[in-house]
Amino acid sequence: MQTLVQLVFPPRCLSCGGLVETDFGLCGDCWHQTRFVTGLACDLCGVPLAGDSSGVEHCDECLTIARPWTHGRAALVYKDVGRRLVLALKHGDRQDIAKPAAQWMARVTRPIAQPDMLVVPVPLHLHRHLARRYNQSALLARALASQLGLDWCPDALERRQATPSLDGKTRAQRFETLAGRITVPDLRTSLIAGRPVLIVDDVMTTGATLAASSDACLAAGATEVCISVLARVAQED
Repeated sequence: MQTLVQLVFPPRCLSCGGLVETDFGLCGDCWHQTRFVTGLACDLCGVPLAGDSSGVEHCDECLTIARPWTHGRAALVYKDVGRRLVLALKHGDRQDIAKPAAQWMARVTRPIAQPDMLVVPVPLHLHRHLARRYNQSALLARALASQLGLDWCPDALERRQATPSLDGKTRAQRFETLAGRITVPDLRTSLIAGRPVLIVDDVMTTGATLAASSDACLAAGATEVCISVLARVAQED
């Protein structure tokens, strides 16, 4: 039956739609154009670093900005195919990307995962959620939690006030816009208090959204916050 299905609906590349050998994969050309984060990377934001040190290293940006989280990981660089995949998941209703993306995220996130860790997605405001019909970060969080064998909660964080698009805003403007806009609902405080939290998002640019989410979790009593994103905007970009 599976063979018949594949004859009628052959596997397609997640990025370009070309034929591939297995479902939810990338073709050879797209694979080579996808910059996976391997080797040395910043321990706080996941951006690739030059060198081969086996110790903990931080990028220049994270050395100048106080991050409220302890560790951060990124699976891809937000460029070329990585950028196309994020935009397709976020705006193109390509929810099928979430599962393979979570597998890539699990590869880099597993070393910082803890047994009692709660996986939490960055929230969308209700109006944006209704317009888009889904929260791409929640799709990634659910799939990543499954990969890591951890609990997750889709509504542990909420964005009560709508915020304008952050596109085109400076780093300072992004942090100012999001300060205090993300909170933990009273009904979810007991779920977060006294345990480590892993916050999941699709892409990290300056880290303003992740910082606001981390601050909310720490204020609710989380013992520690780590982050995991599908893609990181590299400093060189």
